[in-house]
Amino acid sequence: MNDNPGPARRVPRDEVRRRLLAEALRIFTERGYADARLEDIAHAAGFTKGAVYSNFGGKQELFGAVLGSGAEDEFAAVAAEIGGTDDAAALIERIAELITARIVGDTGRGQLGLEFAARAARDEPTRAVLAPLRRAQRDTAARSFAEVTERTGTSPAVPPELAGLILHCLTNGLVNEHLADPGSVTADVIERAFTAVLTALLPPPARG
Repeated sequence: MNDNPGPARRVPRDEVRRRLLAEALRIFTERGYADARLEDIAHAAGFTKGAVYSNFGGKQELFGAVLGSGAEDEFAAVAAEIGGTDDAAALIERIAELITARIVGDTGRGQLGLEFAARAARDEPTRAVLAPLRRAQRDTAARSFAEVTERTGTSPAVPPELAGLILHCLTNGLVNEHLADPGSVTADVIERAFTAVLTALLPPPARG
């Protein structure tokens, strides 16, 4: 009987990235960007530090990937939740509820985004990572807005690209304000702010 287990199974690249992103999110959230070490992230995921460099390039790129994957997951979750709704008022109410729940319920990711944006303001390499991520988020918001207007038959107040920028900035601003003053910028305030802006962007048709 051969007791040699043979060569270790090669972990698929997608699985390597998934595990690294999961541990990076946890460690970045616990320690912040500056104090998080790539060695610790890689070890927690079951790999060496080389796996980080071969999949993400370095610490800044890994951090950007963590933020980017979180934004993609949020948009996908919102899209899934509102998939069967065609009424504009009901859609606005549900979207405001969902985004508010994510802002209030995931302050760790909000802290990471704020920290990375602050670094990008003074550091060009960090800005080079953050800028395309922010553009992609604005584009996703614009596409989502266009889909909502098409589904509901609403005439938007502004083009989708501008609406995407407005909603992106509103989200980031409310995240920051909630982190700074959660006692004043509560879930109710955030939801009312989103409802007001979405209603202005998607006005109901005039009655004849």
